[in-house]
Amino acid sequence: MNTLALSPPRPRASLVPKLLIGLAVVLTALLVIAPLTYIFYRALSEGWAVYAKNITDPQTLHAIWLTALVALIVVPVNMAFGIAAAWAVAKHRFPGRGLLVTLIEIPFSISPIIAGICYLLLYGRQGLLGPFLLEHDLKIMFALPGIVLVTMFVTAPFVAREVLPLMQAQGTEQEEAAVTLGASGWQIFRRVTLPNIKWALLYGAVLCSARAVGEFGGVSVVSGNVRGQTNTLPLQVELLFNDLNVVGAFAAASTLTLIALVALVVKSLLEVRGKG
Repeated sequence: MNTLALSPPRPRASLVPKLLIGLAVVLTALLVIAPLTYIFYRALSEGWAVYAKNITDPQTLHAIWLTALVALIVVPVNMAFGIAAAWAVAKHRFPGRGLLVTLIEIPFSISPIIAGICYLLLYGRQGLLGPFLLEHDLKIMFALPGIVLVTMFVTAPFVAREVLPLMQAQGTEQEEAAVTLGASGWQIFRRVTLPNIKWALLYGAVLCSARAVGEFGGVSVVSGNVRGQTNTLPLQVELLFNDLNVVGAFAAASTLTLIALVALVVKSLLEVRGKG
């Protein structure tokens, strides 16, 4: 009677997923959790009193206020732009449609520093429009308008990129049905389009807000780094480091970190709500 040779046992297929999960956990701990923990450790290394003193420093408070002001201006404008651009691309067919999609993506391809230099060469005192602005006593560079413009450019694609795929997937059937029922353009947008994209719109707004608050490169070019006037929170962190106030720099950085964590939590909640 012939007997069948038993093949050696194969390693369990679940070993590879476990190794990948372990690698992901280790990398997350080294690249994300450890730096975040170190930020708060250094910020609080001299106690809560010193931390509070650094946070309530007039220049740091002004940087926080300016950063919030820029975000409050930029995010609604980019939400309107994102909806309009996505609506045009997803719901209409026109010459240059592909070019418009490419233009929306350009800020992701250009370094923010390059964008800041372009604005400086355009609106600066020696720039293309500099003499005109000087003649009419209009100041854009090294002031709030320049910071808003470059931040708006850097964050322009975030809302559009979240809303556009959803609009394309939904098609135009619901809007066409609303037209046949006599609805106006505003009624169609408010009652049909907006409810269908609200979670993607909020998700894009959260990403846009986080990016606007943390923007450094472009703002550093157009702001002039004027202490207590045009320094946003990321620039204030650099300023404090240059002044050898390391604890103060980490205290300011911890504020940026908290904003990022809040944005991450809101983003996760919106993802869950949107899937629901």
